[in-house]
Amino acid sequence: MATTAKDVLEALKQVKYPGFSRDIVSFGIVRDIEVGGFGTTITIAPPADSPDLVDQIGEQIAQIVATLPGTGELTIVTAPPPQQKPPAQAPNTRGAQGIPGVKAIIAVASGKGGVGKSTVAANLALALAEQGKVGLLDADVYGPSVPLMFGIEDAKPHVTAERRITPIEAHGLKTVSMGFFVERDRAVIWRGPMVTKLVVEFIRNVEWGDLDFLVLDLPPGTGDVQLTLSQQLAMTGGVIVTTPQDVALADVKRGVRMFEQVKVPVLGVVENMSGHVCRKCGHQTDIFGRGGGERMAHELGIPYLGAIPLAPRVRDLGDTGTPLVKANPEHPVAERFREIADAIRQRVADEATA
Repeated sequence: MATTAKDVLEALKQVKYPGFSRDIVSFGIVRDIEVGGFGTTITIAPPADSPDLVDQIGEQIAQIVATLPGTGELTIVTAPPPQQKPPAQAPNTRGAQGIPGVKAIIAVASGKGGVGKSTVAANLALALAEQGKVGLLDADVYGPSVPLMFGIEDAKPHVTAERRITPIEAHGLKTVSMGFFVERDRAVIWRGPMVTKLVVEFIRNVEWGDLDFLVLDLPPGTGDVQLTLSQQLAMTGGVIVTTPQDVALADVKRGVRMFEQVKVPVLGVVENMSGHVCRKCGHQTDIFGRGGGERMAHELGIPYLGAIPLAPRVRDLGDTGTPLVKANPEHPVAERFREIADAIRQRVADEATA
């Protein structure tokens, strides 16, 4: 059978981005592939800060493509760098501002509930904290889960005389959550204006100090909290969490469109629950399917950051107060979270130089 562009794209996953454990496809720099009678053309879009990237990976690409039948002569085209953005105080135009001392603000979102967004946000924050100072804002006011996942359900933040909130420190992160301010089993039944006021408090009246990253765990969907944050806060970028099945993937588009409408760059898609890993034998079964998140990312023209399998250990540790990346750093899934954190760092660096 003739080699297709899809076959070439799959083969290019063997090429690692220099200095990272992720491949060049996951980084989203492979922009186009054409396979025809005159040979194969691959278009690579290097980040602005790595103009010599093709020189570093070109030979490896050529070797891999040469093993595929019928690809003919290879041509690697370098896409022009993106146009420079005009200098601004924020990535949107609604008068949003950053937080003093916080270098990058990353929103973790999902188009629907039940995709493990909070678990992903918590473990990514811990992975990012291995190379810097990180805060985690649990902005899911209706279903806060950070207190449980970090074992700090009984914590009560200190409020200064100036009515400034001091975050709770847990596992090396500074954390703030609605769960610190309501009784454990009490339902939060608030109208939109009350939710908006609380979110603004968390943005403007918390002593975050100096942070390399502030990770926001957003509520699922596209409601008041997301709109308020986009209007009030200059976010560096958003990460969309999904699961492989079609019902979840359909909502990815809504999440992406939400970020686009409020002019927040989409850093990429994470596919959670991408297969189940057996406790005993380690075999992976694709219960919900696999690869849907990657296909959706390519369809929408945004980076695919990686897949997280459905490992029981992730759930067990989250329920006992120490997320996987901290409790079992050698676990293969913990390494997946680190790889995705590496990709996010690179994407943030690209946005800063674009």
